[in-house]
Amino acid sequence: MIIDILTAFAVVALIGLVAGVLLALASHFLFVKEDETVQKVRECLPGVNCGACGYAGCDDYAKAIALDGAKTNLCSPGGDAASASICELLGVEFQDVVEMMAYVRCDGNCEVTSKASVYDGITSCSAASMLYGGPNSCKYGCLGCGDCAEACPSNAIYIKDGIAKVDSSKCMGCGLCATVCPKHIIEIIPQASNVAVKCSNKDKGGVARKLCKNACIGCKKCELNCPQKAITVKDNLASIDYSKCTGCKVCAENCPTHCIELY
Repeated sequence: MIIDILTAFAVVALIGLVAGVLLALASHFLFVKEDETVQKVRECLPGVNCGACGYAGCDDYAKAIALDGAKTNLCSPGGDAASASICELLGVEFQDVVEMMAYVRCDGNCEVTSKASVYDGITSCSAASMLYGGPNSCKYGCLGCGDCAEACPSNAIYIKDGIAKVDSSKCMGCGLCATVCPKHIIEIIPQASNVAVKCSNKDKGGVARKLCKNACIGCKKCELNCPQKAITVKDNLASIDYSKCTGCKVCAENCPTHCIELY
């Protein structure tokens, strides 16, 4: 009996030893050394892994820069500092980063809108949204549970008067907040812009205003008066093309409901 146990133990130990030797040999002969340039580029990136650059994360972006010659100015969280470090490392001309920021397209605070029902579930926008679109009378508006604030790596988002707000001085423009928002009302816009539409309601003007006093009514005054044709109204809602916008403020001056904000 004891001999059988010792024999079994010896067999298992031998198998483990052989497997360990084989793994060690495989690790040695099959090891692929990572390009040092990729590692150095990766060290220049902030490590947020937000995907704002268009790649799966910082590792993939670093590989794309070092091995495929991708642009160095695609990292909004890293900004000009990251781009400058990478350009200096690679010995290429500096590429300016267009810094971005998050903007919550809703101004439906507690004073201008109301609740259509009572939600007594877990404090989560995603969960609340699954129950008939949430408790708010405006089904396009911010639910105010703070999913975006929890996702923000820089603590740039906070809840005030029932809706999410963004502290632009802290925002890195990573877009993680926009990803988790079930209402899709968080837009990533250039930090240099000074105007935004603070509404996401696509109902007709009269209906929208009954649900929220700060709603866009789709009157098209902003569209008609914009000298750069940067604003269009589609589905009863104004939208800004920031590639055309010069920040002239004419749209805000002509908005009868003041749903176009200057900041």
